[in-house]
Amino acid sequence: MSPELSTSVKYWLNFFHPVLMWVLLVFSIYAAYLGLQVQRTRNAQGEEKKELIKGRYNLRHYQIGSILLALMVTGAIGGMAVTYINNGKLFVQPHLLAGLGMTSLIAFSAALSPYMQKGANWARATHILINFTLLGLFAWQAVTGVQIVQRILTKA
Repeated sequence: MSPELSTSVKYWLNFFHPVLMWVLLVFSIYAAYLGLQVQRTRNAQGEEKKELIKGRYNLRHYQIGSILLALMVTGAIGGMAVTYINNGKLFVQPHLLAGLGMTSLIAFSAALSPYMQKGANWARATHILINFTLLGLFAWQAVTGVQIVQRILTKA
């Protein structure tokens, strides 16, 4: 027989996923800003380009993207795990389905990196499209997530 988590621990676990995801939403907006700066650097010329290169936007965008990939996948799995621990089942609702879709999208987006590094414009365009779709879904998820947290707080 496995040990049972206390009611208090189960309750507080409910808030790990939403807090993490709100932090990741902010980081996603920052990653989008960095990505736009990378594009701006790529298109700049002369002194402007030299100044933009100093910002190392490409490296920072890649690093933030890697962190986002790891934490978003972990956060999605963690959110499902906590839901299962507390309820004995997952609730197949739009929030869960969109979250699973987002997890797939970020994996596809990251998988395009080697192609972009080799200069493939199709990969760059696809990466941008996927990430702006991801950002839109993330914003929607934030709203539906707050509604879920409100239901949890009402039950308490």
